[in-house]
Amino acid sequence: MHDDRSITEQRLRRVLEERVKPAVHTYPVPLTVERWEAPAEPVPVAEALTAAYTPCTPGEAWGPAWGTTWFKVTGAVPADWAGRTVEAVLDLGFDRMMPGFQCEGLVHRPDGSEVKGLNPYNDWVRVADLAAGGEPVEWYVEAASNPVLVQHAPTSEGDRLTSSDQPLYRLGRMALTVFETEVWELVQDLEVLHELMTQLDGSDARRYEILRAVDAALDEVDLADVPGTAAAARARLTAVLAAPARASAHRISAVGHAHIDSAWLWPLRETVRKVSRTASNVLALMDEHPEFVFAMSQAQQLDWIKTHRPALFERVKKKVADGQFVPVGGMWVESDTNMVGGEAMARQFLYGKKFFLDEFGIETRNVWLPDSFGYTAALPQLVKLSGSRWFLTQKISWSQVNAFPHHTFWWEGIDGSRVFTHFPPVDTYNGDLGGAQLAHAARNYREKGRGTRSLASFGWGDGGGGPTREHLARARRQRDLDGSPRVEVERPDAFFEKARAEYEDAPVWAGELYLELHRGTYTSQAKTKQGNRHSESLLREAELWAATAAVRVPGFAYPYADLERLWKTVLLHQFHDILPGSSIAWVHREARETYARVREELRAVTLAAQTALAGRGEEELVFNCAPHTRRGIPAGGADRPHGSGQPVTVEERHGGGHVLANGRLLLEIDGRGLLVSAYDLEQGREALAPGAAANLLQIHPDFPNMWDAWDIDSFYRNKVTDLVELDALEVTEQGPEAVTVTATRSFGASTVTQSLTLRTGAKTVDIVTDVDWQETEKFLKAAFPLDVKAERTASETQFGHVYRATHTNTSWEAAKFEICAHRWIHAEEPGWGVALLNESTYGHDVTRDVRPDGGQTTTVRLSLLRAPRYPDPQTDQGRHTLRFALAPGATLGDAVREGHALNLPERVVTGAGPVAPLVAVDEDAVVVEAVKLAEDRSGDVVVRLYESRGGRATATLTPGFPVAEAVESDLLERPLDGSAVGPVTRAGKIALTLRPFQILTVRLHRR
Repeated sequence: MHDDRSITEQRLRRVLEERVKPAVHTYPVPLTVERWEAPAEPVPVAEALTAAYTPCTPGEAWGPAWGTTWFKVTGAVPADWAGRTVEAVLDLGFDRMMPGFQCEGLVHRPDGSEVKGLNPYNDWVRVADLAAGGEPVEWYVEAASNPVLVQHAPTSEGDRLTSSDQPLYRLGRMALTVFETEVWELVQDLEVLHELMTQLDGSDARRYEILRAVDAALDEVDLADVPGTAAAARARLTAVLAAPARASAHRISAVGHAHIDSAWLWPLRETVRKVSRTASNVLALMDEHPEFVFAMSQAQQLDWIKTHRPALFERVKKKVADGQFVPVGGMWVESDTNMVGGEAMARQFLYGKKFFLDEFGIETRNVWLPDSFGYTAALPQLVKLSGSRWFLTQKISWSQVNAFPHHTFWWEGIDGSRVFTHFPPVDTYNGDLGGAQLAHAARNYREKGRGTRSLASFGWGDGGGGPTREHLARARRQRDLDGSPRVEVERPDAFFEKARAEYEDAPVWAGELYLELHRGTYTSQAKTKQGNRHSESLLREAELWAATAAVRVPGFAYPYADLERLWKTVLLHQFHDILPGSSIAWVHREARETYARVREELRAVTLAAQTALAGRGEEELVFNCAPHTRRGIPAGGADRPHGSGQPVTVEERHGGGHVLANGRLLLEIDGRGLLVSAYDLEQGREALAPGAAANLLQIHPDFPNMWDAWDIDSFYRNKVTDLVELDALEVTEQGPEAVTVTATRSFGASTVTQSLTLRTGAKTVDIVTDVDWQETEKFLKAAFPLDVKAERTASETQFGHVYRATHTNTSWEAAKFEICAHRWIHAEEPGWGVALLNESTYGHDVTRDVRPDGGQTTTVRLSLLRAPRYPDPQTDQGRHTLRFALAPGATLGDAVREGHALNLPERVVTGAGPVAPLVAVDEDAVVVEAVKLAEDRSGDVVVRLYESRGGRATATLTPGFPVAEAVESDLLERPLDGSAVGPVTRAGKIALTLRPFQILTVRLHRR
């Protein structure tokens, strides 16, 4: 037989696009359209309904960037349409290729209630059940003219303060039509068969069966009367659509979803509207399709619906109760997991799961994070402690170099906790259930021969409207179809139960899920990252002192509501396009403003609690919020400092510069203002490589191949400029307690002032870097070449640390040329190490070189600032103050202690006398992460601790108040059947036993 496949396929494409699809909506009757421009920001629906509208016609321009135009749409269903299915087509001027990245609308009834959203693939509204023939139709469309910002080019449209006021869109067709059901069904038949056919091998007889059936169906179509011949055409396809799937066919659990970034190429306020549009869409779809299941993550987004659209939220609650609308994820937002602090990660689960429990009575069991930029090795333990059982991600499919070896596996964290994990082989979280995607999932699936099933989420994301009726039509046709994977629409937990049941002995992946892409997100938007770190530290302080005051000071009220509100604000800004620095200028401008307000509120809470604790008096008390004693002040207590060390001395250095010493460290700063020696006097060891200079600022070009704010590509290292030219060098502070040497430099259009300080009793050199950064597409690093033969470095992560190799033996190590660390990174050879500490920096890189003398130099660098131009062309421009420190001779325990000390500064308050800690722990390896009052407002004290060094630890917890019982709890402060917490002794002490990196939450019931 002659091979005429291409002819039939070309025929199908043209007939489908030019004749069949246009015949779905027939007999258009124009609607009357009027418009009203909302002033500046969105207004309440009630205000828009009573506004003065003016006439408008299709083709008319509308919508300046970030504006809102309300369209009033009226008309009447023709009398002779009675008994027919009627739909309005409301085209706001959509580009069909970009759902979610352009204008969007929400249709309201005259009473203000929501009908559904309008999007490029969802521009219709069913009216047959609202009006019979001759009856009037009236809607109000809230249309958002969001600018299209996906071109990956610098633009001023990313902030309403700089965007254009020119109209962006032209109104399209606004008409009542007859919806030709049989034609629409024919479209779905042909599209499913076409995609299936083109995915089958050319030697597969099934491909030719479909080809001949399609050819016959097209013969039945009268191009001049598609509606009249659609049924006959469909009849020729019945047999090929009824053929059952092969016994070995891959099984796909299809879950409706609409991935919505809580901010990205739009501000937070626009996401508030995106989620309402999407929710109204899926609720309407559920009413028509009882088999439809939709999963929505991010408690914050549901809370927005509750706050701004209470009637819509009540409809959501009903569908949750019915089992169609499924909350997933268990987190407040789909956060970044690389940079979020340990306690903040715990609160993501606490407040996320608490919302789902309080509002829906549902305990979510899965953690849904498809799009975050890599996943911390601390996460499995947090997932388990939150009461969840499954983990889902998708983003690892974006890795540039190494293909991840599993799709279903057990993920093991730093403490040994394991969580059953799925990585959908469909390689998208915005699936369309088309034949190409389903075939890719089946081919790509790496568990063949052991597992048989995978999950695919389907629906247009980011305000694109979510799942459509077309998606559900594809699912129905491919439920049991020869040549296709079997598709079943079902809840995520149903998939995970089945997947685990068939593959309990799935392989294990231990350690972080490192994304080999988007490494620049550890550095972009430094002020956003600094705001996050500072806010996490301030929340710790506020809770600790407020809890202490609430227990100790009669009448002091613990600010439950304020702390919860502030926590949720910080958690929101940990979303995976805000904290990573990959959103538009508007988002980061607002983030800076928000962090400033958070800072002032938390400082006020802290000061009120400390003042109440200190009492009236004239004694200067230093409050120590850090988890370790410092200057004689106990952790979580206040006192006068005592105990110090030798006075700090400063001398002129031969050849220029200065020599500083305090009996523990001897520092040499040369005439260039660079640190050329950091000598550990206690152990007789030099920290810096011979002939090398530390605290060396270096500039690289920064122009990645794509994804400007997200990426750095390894070739940036090919060119480097050392900043060694000096404007000024001077001793700016000199006294027995501290000496500071300050160096000022100019480079490009920028200036930098660095102050290096050595304090009495300290074994760290503190460095404050003030930068006026005016560069573009440049990368600023601070290098510390260490005389340490380190085979690996330890980087702090949530509740512990991860080891990463310094070599590049394999492509897996080589791909980690930029890594994330929290408060410290530690390089060590047996018996001696160095820690590099920071106060708000996350990006680092580590390289190793062998010197001519045979020694190894391990160079650790901090990534300080970037200057990408997309999506925010002014990224990081302006003034920054960055603090970091070098700790020669530091052990892992020293790194933990000094990292906390740098991030949790002392506070001085005048009062009557010392304040004893509310709780105390007698083992430095066991770190108190949080002290707070219980969420249920019972007055119980909750203490969260962790083993910080990677070894077993026993400790005694001593509460500074009468305790009736100590209970090991989960992250939601519910009892666990654990054995880490002993009974309360007569002396009021509690024995603790922790495995390496174990997180332990202890709930103390007060007597």
